[in-house]
Amino acid sequence: MTLPAGVLRALQKLEARGYEAWAVGGCVRDSLRGRRPHDYDLCTAASPAEMREVFADERVLDTGAKHGTLTVLTDSGPVEITAFRIEGAYSDGRRPDEVRFVREVTADLARRDFTVNAIAWHPERGLCDPFGGQADLKNGLLRAVGDPDARFAEDALRILRAVRFAAKTGFTVQRDTARAMRRQRHRLNQIAHERVREELTRLLCGRFVCRALMAFSDVLIEVLPELAPMPGCAQQNPHHLYNVWEHSVLAVGQVPAEPVLRLSALLHDCGKPACKTVDESGVGHFYGHPAVSRVLAEQIVRRLRFSKDEAESVLFLVEHHDRPLGDSDKLIRRRLAQIGEKRFRELLMIKKGDAVGQGTHPEDVAALLETERLLENVLAAEACFSLRQLAVKGNDMIALGLAGPAVGDMLDALLGAVIDGFVPNERNALLFWARDRMEERL
Repeated sequence: MTLPAGVLRALQKLEARGYEAWAVGGCVRDSLRGRRPHDYDLCTAASPAEMREVFADERVLDTGAKHGTLTVLTDSGPVEITAFRIEGAYSDGRRPDEVRFVREVTADLARRDFTVNAIAWHPERGLCDPFGGQADLKNGLLRAVGDPDARFAEDALRILRAVRFAAKTGFTVQRDTARAMRRQRHRLNQIAHERVREELTRLLCGRFVCRALMAFSDVLIEVLPELAPMPGCAQQNPHHLYNVWEHSVLAVGQVPAEPVLRLSALLHDCGKPACKTVDESGVGHFYGHPAVSRVLAEQIVRRLRFSKDEAESVLFLVEHHDRPLGDSDKLIRRRLAQIGEKRFRELLMIKKGDAVGQGTHPEDVAALLETERLLENVLAAEACFSLRQLAVKGNDMIALGLAGPAVGDMLDALLGAVIDGFVPNERNALLFWARDRMEERL
């Protein structure tokens, strides 16, 4: 492991003043896994007041001095430095009511969440790994430090963080740790919605998200109770091999790792259990489920306080995931005119994930691939499908004698005529068509 120059100087500066210091946490974990760390944290025997003295000639940000943390701005970027500490009770299930600064790194590592995050490293002393984190990294195991029930009672978000880490790395959660996660999952209701949203979106974008969602559906449902009926809802339909939860999880894994797409895939069928009917032949049907899914999805995105743009995108994709996109150039142009290229592409990705997740009809996937080919052809041909591309503008309509809403109505009619192939997207042809239409109304 090699520390960036600015981080190394900060560590050496602390030790030159007699304060033991170590690199700790994610930077050590990622380096041991052969990955480049995103940032670097230090821990030290110095108290916050002593840290300020050490770095008196540098810019220091008070990012959590009450709990022992300052941030030093180095030429290698900001470095978060935390005093060795032990913690009191967590009455709010988020932060300790009090902390006590100590001089021993092992005592500090003992209060951390998982063994793989409780490893410290020093450029001369090497690793300090009192809880076997290096072995757990090698074995792909996520284990709580000490008593897992105590760790999750201290900060319940660690439960969701464990699922996120499993989704990101593919690690197996150690048995006792997993049991404690389930015993303590009700504590997630104490966590601020913004913190849940952050962990959830990072979790959904993990490489091993399907495995994590299947293993910890009960944990996810604790923060997304609207999804509770999904795991037990058999589809009983020749178009579906899996139950609603299994199908949705598979769909998540089939769309790109972008928060809006992954969340939309997870929620697209959440309304199915409420809409399920079974006919006399024993076949399940889910009439109207996209609208119900949208209602449930809206509860989720509002509660978790997604941004307006993210919420609108998720709700659109959930509500429209069952609607056809078109199997001809003309229909593709019409849909592009209605929803735009970005929405079209997002909806296409959701529909492909949905089709693969059904596990029954590969021809449905082939049809969507053909839709994608038609889309690319339409775009390559620079076919007109929006008012912005139309060869005439509002001023041209005003020059013809139109005013007010009639201007927009005529432009919409012209665009429809171009998309349907009744008139080419050429200025003179469009003006002639518009005059002719105006004369018909006289």
